Amino acid sequence: MTANLLDYDLEGLAAFCERLGEKRFRSTQLFRWIHQKGAIAFDDMSDLAKSLREKLKTTADIVALPVISQTISSDGTIKWLFDVGAGNAIETVFIPEDDRGTLCISSQAGCAVACRFCSTGHQGFSRNLTTAEIIAQLWYAEHFLRKHLSRTERVISNVVMMGMGEPLQNYSSLVPALRVMLDDNAYGLSRRRVTVSTSGVVPMIDRLAQDCPVALAVSLHASNDALRNDLVPLNRKYPLAELLQACTRYLVAAPRDFITFEYCMLDGVNDSLQHAQEVVKLVRSQHAGSWCKFNLIPFNPFPLSGLTRSPPEAVSAFCKVLSDAGIVTTIRKTRGDDIDAACGQLAGDVRDRTDVQRRMIIRRSTEITNQVNSNTATAVREDAFND
Repeated sequence: MTANLLDYDLEGLAAFCERLGEKRFRSTQLFRWIHQKGAIAFDDMSDLAKSLREKLKTTADIVALPVISQTISSDGTIKWLFDVGAGNAIETVFIPEDDRGTLCISSQAGCAVACRFCSTGHQGFSRNLTTAEIIAQLWYAEHFLRKHLSRTERVISNVVMMGMGEPLQNYSSLVPALRVMLDDNAYGLSRRRVTVSTSGVVPMIDRLAQDCPVALAVSLHASNDALRNDLVPLNRKYPLAELLQACTRYLVAAPRDFITFEYCMLDGVNDSLQHAQEVVKLVRSQHAGSWCKFNLIPFNPFPLSGLTRSPPEAVSAFCKVLSDAGIVTTIRKTRGDDIDAACGQLAGDVRDRTDVQRRMIIRRSTEITNQVNSNTATAVREDAFND
């Protein structure tokens, strides 16, 4: 078995070189060839000793992910579908802006959190990605874009771990990948420009603050526990009070002085003025200052969700309540929805390993049956009373 060098952060690569009997500084040279120059052939790494190059040919390789498809949106967004084996695929999205280039990266094949409004969650969970598979998305996108755009300098300025999966449920692979992204000998990204998005895995939020604090985005989507239990099932394990306390603790180590809360706007579900007022109360219950900002996300409908997008006037009214309360609030511009690359649309060709669709149908059927039985029982009691 050869080692895939995309699996290593700089410290791990140094240890690998030492096992080959090489000096640690060789790892820095090798790291730069892989990540800064996009090299995959050891013979191309001209400043490495020939003896090291020969050793690497028999002990290591640089394995990118096979590209199944590439789709370019009318707005310039690019979506790649990568093959990760066993019938599974992951998706990665590049979003160009005038002042930045953002890459949305997946951390799992599928997702076990099963948020109601997310098409990936409806596909079920297959497996965690390795560090190499996480980094391979950035490696491929960066070097493809340099050629595609005829540029020699870095194209990707921001990375968001907002693709398929819950990053903090794949912590052991995530942290080394983050360290590669941040390393000046690799991609040299600022901690402020690397964002981990989580649905609220409280213990791992605390660990991330200690191990590799980057920008944090939390998928909130609800103003109270009862609603969030339905939309984000993980809330039953880590309710809102615990989640918000973890967020305020994270601020001590965070590279920014705020946490971003993502809020998917669902028509008639979480978008009323009362919900907005509850959000304000929720935020103020944890911290008096300006410690968070909200990103309101237009829902991207898909079959099986049973949900629809909030109308623009409802989103604007919700935004006004938060803004009037002094909470920085933005409405996300939808990008790449014509190629199913918008927020919540990433599904790929992922097997339904958790049988989630069948379970959801059973759960909803049970809820309907219970409601019918309850209504019937009420009617029987009323008839008996009337008699």
